[in-house]
Amino acid sequence: MQNEPNDPVSGEAAVTPTSQTGDVRGSSAATPTNGFRAFVRRRELVIFFVLSYLIAWSTLPFGAFLAFGPLVSAIVVVLIAEGLPGLARLGWRVIRWRVNWIWYAAAIGLPLLVQAVSIGLNMAAGAPPPSLDQFQPWYAVLLLFGLRMVNPLEGPVAEEPGWRGFAQPRLQSKWSPLASTAVLGVLITGWHLPLVFMPQFNQGLPDIASTVVVTFWYAWLFNRTGGSVLLTIIAHATEGSISRQSLWPAGAGADRVAWTYLVAWAALVIALLIFDRKSWRTAPESAIDRVPGRIS
Repeated sequence: MQNEPNDPVSGEAAVTPTSQTGDVRGSSAATPTNGFRAFVRRRELVIFFVLSYLIAWSTLPFGAFLAFGPLVSAIVVVLIAEGLPGLARLGWRVIRWRVNWIWYAAAIGLPLLVQAVSIGLNMAAGAPPPSLDQFQPWYAVLLLFGLRMVNPLEGPVAEEPGWRGFAQPRLQSKWSPLASTAVLGVLITGWHLPLVFMPQFNQGLPDIASTVVVTFWYAWLFNRTGGSVLLTIIAHATEGSISRQSLWPAGAGADRVAWTYLVAWAALVIALLIFDRKSWRTAPESAIDRVPGRIS
């Protein structure tokens, strides 16, 4: 009996989709059985991104933005192209929790650190102390975090299974993590672009730039945890649980906080690029999906 490889993150025996369902990539279950499935399978990435845009933007004329576009797109494309085995592989990434505890600390702690640095920079630039109304009662933020962790209409669950669970592993089967993340950053930012023109979202140029920068953070965390979407969901939920707009409802502090937030995230990402250069050259095998889907 062949020994299972050790998990690159936790050091424990890795539990992979192959060990649970058999070698689905080489089996007849994964082989396209008709022309339409073959067409989708060859163009998985392109179809995924186009469908993500179409779903999210379909309600723009009515003043709404469907954030669950990437989640629905990933499920539809995988189900058509790869069937249930492919869907099981995607689901495995979403629930992959067996990683070293340090990554849970990073997923929660680093977004909070960025928030703290952003607040500090704003106050250093002359902003008054921030309002803490959103933390009343004290458990309000915890409740919001819990809701964001399970709500498929919110960014973490609505986006991460698509961007990180589906797109990043396929991009990394062809390109380096750095190049893959650059492509992903551009496409994700373009997907968010309509929010700038929708007053209810209160988005501006620094928010769009932050979307590009933060994509590198999520990509790094995904690869460092061996392809765990769960950890990026936790990080995404943490990031959005504190409302920057509520810290300074009005005045110069409110105008400046988006820029200080961008600066804080940029500093973190630059540090990751400089001090962990190796992780941007080669992705771990567990964070790569070697399937025929490609951007041609």
